[in-house]
Amino acid sequence: MNQTCWKSPSNIAIIKYWGKYGRQLPKNASLSFTLSAAYSQTTLRYSPKAKGGIQLRFLFEGQEKPAFAQRIQGFLESILEELPFLDEYALELDSKNSFPHSAGIASSASSMSALALCLCDMAAELGLGPTSDQAEFWQKASYFARLGSGSACRSLYPMAASWGESKQLKGSSNLWASPCGELLHDDFKAVQDTILLVSRAEKSVSSTAGHKLMEGNPFAPLRYQLAEENLGKLLPALQAGDWATFGQIAEEEALMLHALMMTSRPSYLLMQPNSLALIEKVRDWRQQTKLPLYFTLDAGPNLHLLYPKSMQPKVQPFLQEELLPLCENGGHLADELGCGPEKLRLL
Repeated sequence: MNQTCWKSPSNIAIIKYWGKYGRQLPKNASLSFTLSAAYSQTTLRYSPKAKGGIQLRFLFEGQEKPAFAQRIQGFLESILEELPFLDEYALELDSKNSFPHSAGIASSASSMSALALCLCDMAAELGLGPTSDQAEFWQKASYFARLGSGSACRSLYPMAASWGESKQLKGSSNLWASPCGELLHDDFKAVQDTILLVSRAEKSVSSTAGHKLMEGNPFAPLRYQLAEENLGKLLPALQAGDWATFGQIAEEEALMLHALMMTSRPSYLLMQPNSLALIEKVRDWRQQTKLPLYFTLDAGPNLHLLYPKSMQPKVQPFLQEELLPLCENGGHLADELGCGPEKLRLL
């Protein structure tokens, strides 16, 4: 039995992707930071079999997860025309996360990007795809990651990545993500992201369902316009090390994302009371100290605190005394920008 293993990070979008069309294509361009400590690790084992469809055994953290397995099965069947060798092998996937799944920390981004890397690596080992030292390999992996989960395509690149066509991003595409790490000022390369775990529970409305509801949202056209405008303001701020502009856009994008959920038909809420309490505390502390501490959220209740690394000594007491008591059992994850996926050696 052959095997390959990849560790791939989650990412946190600054310009949010919310709304899609066609085969997992974005309604607006997005830009995200690639994380380090929040990651998925996926091992793919495969052995030859007779043709006759996808044969999959899926384990999540050592246990059978039928709902996850069904989603992965559907994804593999959807790409069978592009990777026809998949039905010639019995597949076994074993995946695990360093953080809670389905809680709004983009677990689908890390897991599907890790899976896409395993599949592209399998293709390369079978002599059916590009080798891992070629840019084409990463582009292919980003393409397949996108088909599994839109935001997953951005996890393939270190530091920062964009996804979606925009006149403001040279070479941008709806089909795969593009690296943006070279656009970052040194201050932003050392961004700290402390993830505050307000709730570890699975979201009441999945991101897939949330994207679908954008189709009837009366504010959707304005949202897509504002996303492009915010991207235009964010890019120079990232290059200049402008924390004030960056923070304003990051928070506006996060709150707009949740406002879209509240104005969907039917409407729904993913933030919880303690999410709002944390937001108020962060804003009050920033007002009092005049220091650059900002927040963002993905599609869930958990806050990402974004701040310069030099501020760690000042943020830590505030974090311990004021913020962690509002988290579930004091749960949090200290993270920062990372170097992207890593292929792991298996013993």
